[in-house]
Parts: sequence; C-alpha cells; structure tokens
Amino acid sequence: MENALSIDLEDWYHPQLVRPHVRGTARTSRVVEATERLLELLRKHDVKATFFCVGEVLAEHPELARRIHEAGHEVGFHGMTHRPLGELGPDGFERDLGEFDVLTKGLLGQEVHIRGFRAPTFSLDHRTSWALPMLVSRGYVYDSSVFPMRGPLYGVGGAPLAPYHVAMSDPAVIDPVSSLTEIPPAVFRFRGMRVPVAGGVYLRTLPLRLILAMLGRIQKDRPFVLYVHPWETDPGTPRVDMPVMARLATYHGIRGMFRKLDRMLSTFHFTTVAEVVERWGKRRHVVTDEMTC
Repeated sequence: MENALSIDLEDWYHPQLVRPHVRGTARTSRVVEATERLLELLRKHDVKATFFCVGEVLAEHPELARRIHEAGHEVGFHGMTHRPLGELGPDGFERDLGEFDVLTKGLLGQEVHIRGFRAPTFSLDHRTSWALPMLVSRGYVYDSSVFPMRGPLYGVGGAPLAPYHVAMSDPAVIDPVSSLTEIPPAVFRFRGMRVPVAGGVYLRTLPLRLILAMLGRIQKDRPFVLYVHPWETDPGTPRVDMPVMARLATYHGIRGMFRKLDRMLSTFHFTTVAEVVERWGKRRHVVTDEMTC
C-alpha cells in the first residue's frame, strides 16, 4: 500500500492559534529554512510528496516554489493567506482560487494544473460545504480537508475514514457519481472510538511506537494520509505568548518531530496525494459504506 505524504506549506505565524498573537513587525519568515530540511529528507528517502501551499508564501518565495516543483513534488492549494473558509465566504474563496491559479501558472508554467485542495485549519465542514462545487467548477480532482472526527477546532463527525466520492451538499456523505474525491487525514478506529494520528499535535505528541502500530493497521485496509507543517520540524520556530493549552497544542513535540518523520519515511511507502487518489480510484470503482471501516 502506498500512502500519501502531504506538507502544508505555511510559515510559523499562519496557524489559527498563533495568528492573533503575532504583530506584523514580528513576522520574520522561516519557511525557506524549514522547508529545505524537509526537501533534503524527502530526497534522502526518494519520496515525492504533495505540498499544499499558502499562496502568499509562494508569492514571497518564488524560488522555493520552483524548487518544490522541479524536484517532482505535487503542488496543491492551501488558501492564499491561510484564512479559514468561514472567514473567507464564497466570494473570498472564489477570489483565492483565481489568484492561486494565476500565481502558480506564472511561477511554474502554463501547463501546471492544480488538482488538490486542503482548507486552512481543516475548515471544510457542513457550514462551508459550498466550497465543494466551487472546487469542481475549477477542475479540482480531490479535496483533503474533511477531518473525519469532531475536535475542539475542526472536524466532521461520522465522515468516512477511507477515500470516497463526496456529495456536493454534505462532506460526510458518499456520492458514487461525484467527480470530486475526498481523501481524509488518517484517523484510527478502535472499539468504536476514533483516534487522530494524521499529523499536527497528534503526530507530535503520540509515542512513535504507537503511531507506527496504528498506521500499520490502517494501511491493511486503506491508504493513509499524513500531514506535516515545516514549522513543526524546525527547532528554530519562534515561540509567542499564548494561553497554555494553545501553546502546548502548537509547540509540544517540535524537537522530536523531524526524527519521527524520518522513521516513518523509513517504515512506510509514500507518494503524492494525487497518485494515491488515482490508484485508489482504479482499485475501488464503486465506493460503499464498507470503506468507512
């Protein structure tokens, strides 16, 4: 089973918990340094990944965008400024889609077609399902925004755990004739409970042995999707003063994250999200409820 590795290409000040506590004058970028370490790690393991990119990061660091593309990695869309869909609204999201298309074609070439999207802060849910038909109208093939369990900040309770053709009116519903594939981040099901393991604070906090065991079990049934942010693997990520729980969720485990990722790349087979979507589609022509296991 080949699994999907995704890098959410954003700077350390983009996360929703951090952004309100950072003044403009303090926004010194570290995204190039952090991403270069990840690119070298991917070269070491001969792995191609999907970089879900924040548009303003590509605009500010065009050389980084070209290095990612020339190394054979997939470029996906992660919003222009990392604002959640609920803040953007349909009109704002439509502008973002258009701006990103113009930006990537200018940086990477007219032949580049962006196939995948991940909403900032996994903000695609029942309240923002209006984004799904907008993605289809722009020619997107897949979405990786539906976190299939409800958490403190985001998530869609009861959504399928395996890739599925998503209904345009409800991100938790399977529609076999939909042209858009939803490929959710990895969540492990154990005795009726859903345990997040895909990335972020979950991947940074859980013991490596437990992570490997859960991912190994998931890939017996379906490919899993991991996500990592460059700032999560960077010991030099600036710390800002935040409430204690927000600070723990943002910074806990950063020092060991690069080592964890190195071990996972040694243990499992990874490729781009687009490649996993294509192979899964060939393997499962008809999506059924059995795929939610």
